[in-house]
Amino acid sequence: MRKILSYVRPYAFYMSVGMFIKFVGALMDLALPYILAYLIDDVAPTKNVTAIYLWGVVMLICSIIAWVTNIVANRMASKVARDTTRSIRHDLYERINNLSCRQTDEFTIPSLISRLTSDTYNIHRMLGMMQRLGVRAPILLLGGVVVTLIMEPKLALVLVSTLPILAVGVVYISRKGIPMYRVLQTAIDRMVRVVRDNITGIRVIKALSKTEYEMRRFEGVNEEVSRKERRANIVMGATNPLMNLVLNFGLTAVIVTGAFLVNWGQTEPGNIIAFLTLFTIILNALMSINRMFVMYSQASASAQRITQVLDAPMDLETEAPDVVDTGDHIRFENVSFSYNGKQNNLEGIDFALKHGQTLGIMGATGSGKTTLIQLLQRFYPVSGGAIRIDGANVNGIEPKRLHTMFGVAFQSDTLFADTIYENIDFGRNLPKEQIELAARCAQAADFIDKLPDGYQHMLTSKGTNLSGGQKQRLLIARALAGRPEILILDDSSSALDYQTDAKMRRAVREHYPEVTTILIAQRVSSVRTSDLILVLDEGKMLGLGSHQQLMESCEVYRETSYIQMGGGLDAQA
Repeated sequence: MRKILSYVRPYAFYMSVGMFIKFVGALMDLALPYILAYLIDDVAPTKNVTAIYLWGVVMLICSIIAWVTNIVANRMASKVARDTTRSIRHDLYERINNLSCRQTDEFTIPSLISRLTSDTYNIHRMLGMMQRLGVRAPILLLGGVVVTLIMEPKLALVLVSTLPILAVGVVYISRKGIPMYRVLQTAIDRMVRVVRDNITGIRVIKALSKTEYEMRRFEGVNEEVSRKERRANIVMGATNPLMNLVLNFGLTAVIVTGAFLVNWGQTEPGNIIAFLTLFTIILNALMSINRMFVMYSQASASAQRITQVLDAPMDLETEAPDVVDTGDHIRFENVSFSYNGKQNNLEGIDFALKHGQTLGIMGATGSGKTTLIQLLQRFYPVSGGAIRIDGANVNGIEPKRLHTMFGVAFQSDTLFADTIYENIDFGRNLPKEQIELAARCAQAADFIDKLPDGYQHMLTSKGTNLSGGQKQRLLIARALAGRPEILILDDSSSALDYQTDAKMRRAVREHYPEVTTILIAQRVSSVRTSDLILVLDEGKMLGLGSHQQLMESCEVYRETSYIQMGGGLDAQA
């Protein structure tokens, strides 16, 4: 919670003003019963109508001041809560974007979404509630007790004797409730994950008639969230009946004691009426404090989850520059890598590419193809060896500069609910000619020009109003549009026919001759014209060379080529 409170400091003066206004309003609320008792016991018996009207006007003015100050202070509290939460959400979003892939895997995407939404909302509610009631409720409680002690000490002592019981009960219940809210937020993470999976895979779910199955799966996690929330609310909700029970016992004792005191002539009826009004104020103040405890319990759990992300260390710190003149554009020097730190997922990867060359990577599913390019972009740190670009170790290149070197079309990439033009431009403010050239080279211009709105055609989220091949061509166009130094196509032409794929590769070589290209593909036809082909199997290099060299030296590559293209001249070409 300390980390979260640091976001409130810039608004300390503004909050102080709001709290002072709340303080004034609370004093007006406390003054009303005191004035009422004076009016009944001292003014009314004199039968002075003018004095009665005068004190009535005073009570009206106090009521108006209390009403106005509450409204003004509540608006100020809302502004502070809004602006503070906006700052927290901004920094949290920025930190999430800067997490390494390993850290993202540890937190999980659904959990990060939950922290950015429901957890920040809990903080927002708590900040607003603390400002609205954090001053008013304690002042009404303590002030009410002080006023009752001044008016009638004997009755006040009866009421005050109940407060220690309430304090012990609230503290005990809160200690039980806060851990339950942490468990609840974890359950919400799981529900978000199921919902995200269902929304992302809605077409597959419908195609395989698994709607009922997924509904049952969601029902399970939803019931788990409801059960944990119910348990937490039952525990925290126990404070309300506890307060009512203890305070009602106290009120009964006050009324009985007051009746005896009036009968004995030791107090006035006006004091009893004012005392009952003050008791209602004290009761409402205690209820407000209880609500703050409940909200604080939720916010405390959320604050810890948010702080975990904000305080997550930079997993990929930029190291001191390490430059070796190798004469190569890209060089892998005996690179190894492990996701879990126990078993290597890549091992002994060693090759070099010159500027403008093309590397084709082939291998079975799970052989490490995508992992290799993620290491090149430094999404994960290598476990051993080094990766260099123009002789510079990627560990010593600033992430922003490093990532601008690449144009990437991943295997499972995303199109956004925007125009085709904006999806290719991707907020980079690229020249129109550059975008159109990229679309032509990616073989996307043909179908774009046939659309009624052309490049201004609106896409749905994830590009569901396009075919698979059209989406892949737009993704390749996006990768090319920024004229990257290194172009990575991660199985991004799998939905293209052979002819379109070949045209695309020829156009890239013709219009982007200076770009070093890395192709990950399952088809030999996509990589066989590459300057260098790398064959991976279970994270190890099985072969490295040109198509002809691998046909002679790599059995796996040769068999794949025969299966896909036949054993004739085409396979040897």
